[in-house]
Amino acid sequence: MADFTVIADVGASLLKLLREQMTPEPIRQPELIGLASPADKGDLSLSLYLYNIKENGEHRQTHMIKRSQDAIQYPPMTVDLCYLLTPHSTAELQVRALDEHRILGRAMQVIYDNAILRGSMLQGSLAEKNEEVRIVMDSIPAETLTRMWNFADNPYRLSVSYTVGPVNIDSNRIKTAKPVLERDIRIEG
Repeated sequence: MADFTVIADVGASLLKLLREQMTPEPIRQPELIGLASPADKGDLSLSLYLYNIKENGEHRQTHMIKRSQDAIQYPPMTVDLCYLLTPHSTAELQVRALDEHRILGRAMQVIYDNAILRGSMLQGSLAEKNEEVRIVMDSIPAETLTRMWNFADNPYRLSVSYTVGPVNIDSNRIKTAKPVLERDIRIEG
């Protein structure tokens, strides 16, 4: 289980992975890889944008968690995080598309080779609780991608989508439960 910082911790873990493996080639400096909307990318060469969060019913937990002799905690909410990975090149127009293809190709290679994040690759509460996070490429229809890009009148940019999870957000609800002190078993014939 992880606490409420898990969404930020997933983003930090993905940034760590990409920054360690994509610099100095094809991206000069780790700071040029960041969490940002592709529309507000600033001077980034690669942006990672959390565009959707969805509940993961397949990994949903339903059992209460014992916290003490007389307290149980509700199960965590299990979610998947959807990210859009977008390359941004400042190269001359004639080579800009090729540069962005190289950046995106390397990012996809890094993610494919590290499809399960665990151990030292995890940040924050994920690392503290020894979690494991899977990264899977999403297949988003072209029309959906185009609609995503239509915000703020930005032209479509080459992007790829990934689902990261499952991750757990702890519940703060605690229920007191008195332990069973006696049993009364009767057999009637």
